Amino acid sequence: MESVLPKRNETTTALNNSRSVSRAEFVYSRLREEISQQSLRPGDRLREVEVSDRLEVSRTPVREALKRLEAEGLIETNSARGLCVTTLSPARVMELYAMRELLAGAAARFAATQASAFEVQSMQHMVERMALAQTAEEAAEGNRRLHMAIVDAAHNAYLTSAFNVLSNALILLGKTTYLEPGRMQSGLEENRAIVDAIASHDPAAAEKAAREHIYNAGQVRLQIMFATQLK
Repeated sequence: MESVLPKRNETTTALNNSRSVSRAEFVYSRLREEISQQSLRPGDRLREVEVSDRLEVSRTPVREALKRLEAEGLIETNSARGLCVTTLSPARVMELYAMRELLAGAAARFAATQASAFEVQSMQHMVERMALAQTAEEAAEGNRRLHMAIVDAAHNAYLTSAFNVLSNALILLGKTTYLEPGRMQSGLEENRAIVDAIASHDPAAAEKAAREHIYNAGQVRLQIMFATQLK
């Protein structure tokens, strides 16, 4: 009877492919975190061989990770310098927030009619936890979790996909806007208004509150960028 077990060379190839995937995931996660934490800053060059040496992996998983980051828009090809961490101009930041405003508004509108009682209660608890935040980073993480919960409660797969793409771009922006004086409190009040409207099953009010929240965040972000450029 012919054996159905994979041949030795087939097994070896499968194992090598598995290791390559796991290493590529490691490299991807590591570089993504470094971009998020701004250890790698916008404009920084990413050389395949240097990343390979620094992370002590072969160049194949590095190449795969870089392709994935480029597909997500986190790195880009510069004709003069090769692969670099993506730099967002003020104009591109305005475009990013304009789209995020539209999606956040749509998510809140859908959630106002689609969210379950449990989802609404979870969002209300998230807002109350945000009120207890002691640092800007805690408030920012609470804000991120809340808006993902609103998107999930919209129950629209296409909206979720589009929102995730924009969320990737946000990590290029650096430090949270909640570090700006007064932004933690105003952001909390804005988020509470969104959730109150969702809980009241008021789609128009939910959309309006969500769009105002993102618009205000975008204005603060632009102020930070312009202030940084003037230094």
